[in-house]
Amino acid sequence: MNDRHMNDIGDRVERYARLVPSVRELVKEERDLIATMANIAAAIHAEFGWHWTGFYRVLGTELVLGPFQGPVACTRIGYGMGVCGTAWKEERVVIVPDVDRFPGHIACSTGSRSEIVVPVFDNDGRVAAVLDIDSAQLNDFSVADEQALKLVAELLQPLFDQ
Repeated sequence: MNDRHMNDIGDRVERYARLVPSVRELVKEERDLIATMANIAAAIHAEFGWHWTGFYRVLGTELVLGPFQGPVACTRIGYGMGVCGTAWKEERVVIVPDVDRFPGHIACSTGSRSEIVVPVFDNDGRVAAVLDIDSAQLNDFSVADEQALKLVAELLQPLFDQ
């Protein structure tokens, strides 16, 4: 890794150190799931300026577009389809360094080059939504992003099944 990349990781960790407590406050202040998801998407998007930041909610056998920031997005994604559907099916974070190399990638926007999708679990341990972030840069996500965004997703868990 070059020094520039190491500095980027350090900067990103510092930014998450500011973001996570802010998200914690957002969750504490608002009990409505959709309103909270909207503010979380906006907070993440404002902090990092990624191409697209938002949520898809599990409704039946599909992921349905939820609150987001960025260009128009795909409205529905099937179970196991694309990066979001894969994260849902496999119940794990999926990091894609180059979306053009991901089999079955759903191109909602030509501006997306890399992607991270984090499952959001409900109180029964089922995936209830996914947090989807697209970057206009290749290979823009790392384990640091995964760890911090998992914390953000965990903060939403108490809002399900209310």
